[in-house]
Amino acid sequence: MALIGTLRNKMGIGVIIFVGVAIAAFTLSDLLGNNSVLLGQDNNIGEIAGNTISLDEFQAAIQEREANYFLNFGREAGEAERPLLQQQAWEMLIVRNAIEKQYKSVGVEVTSEEVWDMIQGKNVDPNLKSTPLFLNDATGQFDKDKVVSYLQNINAMPPGSEQRVRWELFQRDLAPGRQRLKYENLLVSTNYVTKAEAEKEYHLQTDVAEVKYLYVPYYSVKDSAVSVSEADLKNYYNKNKEKYKTAHVRDLSYVAFPVIPSREDSVAIRQDLVDMINDLGKAESDSIFAIVNADTRDNAFQRLSPAELPTYISPNSIEGTIIGPFIDGESFKVVKVSAIGKDTIYNAKASHILFRWTDESDEAKKTAKEEARKVLAEIKAGADFAAMAREHGTDGTASQGGDLGWFSSGGMVKPFEDAVFGATKTGVLNDVVETEFGYHIIDVTGVKDNTYYNIAEIDRAITPSDASINEALRKAELFSIDLEGVDAFKEKAKAEGLIPMDAKTIGVADRRIGTLGEARQIVQWLFRDASVGKVSEVFDLNDQYVVAVMTGELEKGYKPFEVVKEEITPAVKNEKKAAILTEKLNGLEGSLDEVAVKFGDDAAVYTNNSLKLNTNSMPTVGFDPKSVGVAFSLESGSKSKAFAGENGVVIIEMLNKTTAPAIADFTVYKTQLLQTARNQSYNIGEAIKEKSEIVDERYKFY
Repeated sequence: MALIGTLRNKMGIGVIIFVGVAIAAFTLSDLLGNNSVLLGQDNNIGEIAGNTISLDEFQAAIQEREANYFLNFGREAGEAERPLLQQQAWEMLIVRNAIEKQYKSVGVEVTSEEVWDMIQGKNVDPNLKSTPLFLNDATGQFDKDKVVSYLQNINAMPPGSEQRVRWELFQRDLAPGRQRLKYENLLVSTNYVTKAEAEKEYHLQTDVAEVKYLYVPYYSVKDSAVSVSEADLKNYYNKNKEKYKTAHVRDLSYVAFPVIPSREDSVAIRQDLVDMINDLGKAESDSIFAIVNADTRDNAFQRLSPAELPTYISPNSIEGTIIGPFIDGESFKVVKVSAIGKDTIYNAKASHILFRWTDESDEAKKTAKEEARKVLAEIKAGADFAAMAREHGTDGTASQGGDLGWFSSGGMVKPFEDAVFGATKTGVLNDVVETEFGYHIIDVTGVKDNTYYNIAEIDRAITPSDASINEALRKAELFSIDLEGVDAFKEKAKAEGLIPMDAKTIGVADRRIGTLGEARQIVQWLFRDASVGKVSEVFDLNDQYVVAVMTGELEKGYKPFEVVKEEITPAVKNEKKAAILTEKLNGLEGSLDEVAVKFGDDAAVYTNNSLKLNTNSMPTVGFDPKSVGVAFSLESGSKSKAFAGENGVVIIEMLNKTTAPAIADFTVYKTQLLQTARNQSYNIGEAIKEKSEIVDERYKFY
C-alpha cells in the first residue's frame, strides 16, 4: 500500500487506476493460469509404464543426481550441468518405474553384502574409485581408508544433515546400478550361436564372387517421362507405412532480432579507453591498473619474450610506449610497454633443411652430407631457402619452408643450438651442422636475444549498450504485436526484410532449435501454450530476441499421408522408371556389353573381382544389398534378368564364384557373433522403454 500511496501523491488518480488494474491482472494470471492453484494445478510431468510421475517426484530425482554430482566432483552443479542432471533424473525414473519391474520378474536382486562390497570391498564401484574425496593425496589412487574415515564421520552426523543425506542418496544409486548390470548380463548370457550360424558367417566373410554387371541409373529417365497418380502414392504409403513412424513432434518458424553493438556503442567504448590513456601513462603500478581496468584480467599484465610478442607490439618499442586504442578480435585494446629488461633465458629464431642418412654407415652419412652441401651451395648462389626446404626437407617443417620459429635455450639438441645461439648476425650458416638426426642447413632468422617485455594490456569487449539491447527488444515486440497465423507471420517478416527460419520435428525433450542453439524456453512454449498459427511472446536468448509461430504438429504414431506425400513421390517415380528400364533391357539380347551398346549412353558395364556376401554395396551402384544377394544367387556363367535396385536397374553376370572350402572348426566365427550379440545391451533398455508407453510432459515446468 505504501507504493500506491506514493503514486497517489505524485501522479494522480489516472495512474493509480492503471497500476491497480495491472497488479490485479498480474495476480489473476497467476491464480487462473495454466498451473493455477484455484483451477487445480496439474503437478504431473508424465507417465511411465502406467505410473504417473509428479513434479515433486521428479524434483526429488534431480536432487539425487545433484547430490551424486557433488560427491563425484566435489562441487555443486552449475547451470551448464543442470540440463544433463535433469535428463539423468528422468532416465532414473524410467529405470525405477519400468526397467526395475523386469528385474523382479526374473529374480535379479542386490544384497546388502554386495552394496558393502561396492563401497569398501574387492569390487568398489568405479564412480566411487574416481571420486576426488577418496583419492590418496600422495599417489592420486583410490584409498579405502579414506572411505572408512568418511563413513565414520558421516555416521557421527545427525540424521538429515546435508552431508549425510548426500551420501545416502549416493549409496541408494549403487544397488540399482549393479542390479541393471546383472540383468543385462543375464540376458546377454542367454545368447547362443549355433554351428549353422557360425558356418553361415564363415561363408559371408570368405566366399568371393567375380561379377560383371550392367547398370542404368534411375536419373537417366526424366521425371516428365513418368506419371504418378494419387493412387500410386497411397499404395506405396500403405505398403511402407512402418517407415513413417513418428514421436509427438511440433514444427515452428521463427525470426531473430540479434542484439549487436551499434556504431555509437563502439565509439563510446573506444572513447572510454582514450580517456584512460593519460591515467595509464601516470599509473604508479601498471600491473594493478591493468588488472583493475581490463575485462580479461588473466592477460592484463604479462612478461613476454620477443617470440611471444603479439604482432601489434614491435620488438623495437621503447619503455613507456602506449599503443592504441585498436581493435583486436571483438575488443578494443590499449597496451603499454611497462618495462624492458634482460632475462636469464635466451631465445633465437631459425629455419632449417634436414638431410637424414639412410643408415648408420659412414658411407650413408657421407652421401647425406654431400647432398646437404650441394643444396647449401645452391642457396648461397641465390636459390630460395624456403623453396629448397619444401623440396629437400625430410622433417615436419618442410611444408612450412623449414621455419622453426622462436625457441628457447635448451629447446634444441646441443650441436644445433650451439650453432644458432653462436651466430652474431642473421643469415645462412657457412656449413652444414651435424646432429643425431642428420645434417642441417641453418638459416638464422633471429639472433639470440634475452630481452623481456612487461606488457600492461587493457581490453574492452565491444558489447551492445542498453540502448542497443532495448532497440532490438523494441523491434521484436513491434513485430509480434497483434500478429496471428502462419501466413501473416511470414508476410510480415518478408515486409520487414526478415528471414523466417523453419524448425521441424521438435520433440518434447529437445533443448536446441535450429540455429538458435539452447532454446528450451521456446520448446516449453511450443508444447505448453502454442497451437498452429499462434505467435509467441518475445523470447530473450541472451544475444538475440526471438519471435516464433507454431506451424504444424504430428501426434505419436504414423505420419499422415499428406505430410509424407512429397517425400515418397521420388520413390514412386523410381518404381515407374524401373518398370520402363527393366522392360527395355529385358527386350535386348546379347552379352552385357552388347546390351549396353544397344541401350545407349546411359548404360555402362562394370566388373568386381572381389565381391563378398557380407557387403551391402557395389562400385558405382552404391548401397544395394539386393544386388549383392542376386549376384550370389547365380551360378558361375549365368546371368540375371534386369531388376530394380536402390538407385537404378541392374543386370548381373556371375563370372566365377569361389565358395570357401569346408572347415571343421567355426569357433572364430562363433566368437565374433557372440561378441556382437553381447554388445547389444543398450538395446535391452531401449526395448523396455519402447514398450513402457512413456509420456514426457516435463515441458510444463522444465
